[in-house]
Amino acid sequence: MLTERSARVAAARKLTRRSGRDDAGAFLAEGRQAVSEALAEAETDPGAVLEVFATEAAATTHRELLAATRVPVHLLTDRAAASLSETVTPQGLVAVCALRDVAPDTLVSDPPRLAVALAELADPGNAGTVLRTADACGASTVVFGAGSTDPYNGKVVRSSAGSLFHVDVVRSAPLAELVPRVQAAGTTVLAADGGGEVALDEAADEGLLAAPVLWLFGNEARGLDPALGALADARVRIPMRGRAESLNLSVAASICLYATQLAQR
Repeated sequence: MLTERSARVAAARKLTRRSGRDDAGAFLAEGRQAVSEALAEAETDPGAVLEVFATEAAATTHRELLAATRVPVHLLTDRAAASLSETVTPQGLVAVCALRDVAPDTLVSDPPRLAVALAELADPGNAGTVLRTADACGASTVVFGAGSTDPYNGKVVRSSAGSLFHVDVVRSAPLAELVPRVQAAGTTVLAADGGGEVALDEAADEGLLAAPVLWLFGNEARGLDPALGALADARVRIPMRGRAESLNLSVAASICLYATQLAQR
């Protein structure tokens, strides 16, 4: 039974910090949903999950899940599990997973049908929701631009509800350099902007959503940097009939991605 002082637990605890994740090339996925998706990924990619930690209670509750995997499972104390958790109520089930980064050049060499780029997005909850929505709408890649929150932050992983394991992730990408290269590869770049010159329904009618698309979304408070937005093929706004001043970023992303999904059917 491992304790919070065990070397293996101490090493995993370092993954709660970005510097620790970068040094180890790994991150933590906590809870039944995230661990289940991680282990499903490990079935086809044996290096995707390095090890799993579980309390006795969690090991009993999730007996079938853990019995079906070839990934090493270590029992640990409740206190040790709490030291690995970033939640108020630890679930007692944590997987150590390999970082899932792909190179930005992937968007140029093999352009996805639908992708998302986040420019200086700060809130981990929003980031996780965008990952989940992107997955649901068939986007294959989510790009975290330089200055955005870390996609392997514990809150991002939890908010993605396992979708982090279903999409390619690009981290710390220089978007101002990447956008022109993506366009040259045949992808339409659309910037979500409340002051955009094209309405979302107009973009659909004009066929802008039907081709391969990369959506750009900016910071929750400041929006998209004007210089970056100017690089896009079009700045697109979501028409609003009510009196709301603006939409939450993850809500706006959901609307734009769903509309694109419909156009690309």
